[in-house]
Amino acid sequence: MSKDLSGSKALSWVGQGLLYALFALFIGYFSTSPPYRHLAADQALIKLSFSLHGKLVSECRQRSPEELAKLPPNMRAPMDCKRERSSVTVEIDLDGAPVFRHVSIPSGLSKDGASTVYQRFPVVAGEHRVVVRLKDDQRAAGFNYSREATVTLLPGKILVIDFNLEKGGITLI
Repeated sequence: MSKDLSGSKALSWVGQGLLYALFALFIGYFSTSPPYRHLAADQALIKLSFSLHGKLVSECRQRSPEELAKLPPNMRAPMDCKRERSSVTVEIDLDGAPVFRHVSIPSGLSKDGASTVYQRFPVVAGEHRVVVRLKDDQRAAGFNYSREATVTLLPGKILVIDFNLEKGGITLI
């Protein structure tokens, strides 16, 4: 009886090893095949990606002494500031033609969060004239930030359009 148990135990180990080997072959094959190309051979990619808090919709105002007296002691902030922020509008022109226009509404119940934009544009590799305009203040007449550049995009390369106020606004990386 012990001979049968050891034989079936050996058979289960061999079977388990065979199944693991088949699974490893399956994973190994599909990790390299079929080959995946995220872009055609002659294409590059432009990515627009940023998260930005728009300017406040309205100016803060000074509360009068009478208003402050009516408020509970823990609510007596001298300035009254609304939380709502402006929507962020972004436009992109490529080689003189508009390719993207988007208005991003601020997140949050009070519309006081960040406006987030993410978009991808596959383009033919080569030299391109890129114009990016961004508006984050609904009280302003035009766009607050603008950036124009001529970029050379190599096949398979990625140009990232971002917004960083410390680096002057719109950045092309």
